[in-house]
Amino acid sequence: MKLTFLGTTSGDKSCPTLYATDRGTYVVQGYKVEDVEALGEVGQRGNGLPDNETLVEIPAELLAFLPTRTQGS
Repeated sequence: MKLTFLGTTSGDKSCPTLYATDRGTYVVQGYKVEDVEALGEVGQRGNGLPDNETLVEIPAELLAFLPTRTQGS
């Protein structure tokens, strides 16, 4: 998977950060959610949180780096 840096809200360029992939998806680098209450809420929904997934918290400002889609995309 090839990552393309889109932006960060961190002054030191470490975290949180947003990347685009060559698969048409995005990868976020953020803070791992370890809050028991939040994890419990996700666990109650649908199939819960599979072992190969995690929750990542990012600031809303990071979403400003998402590219806008043109109509028909």
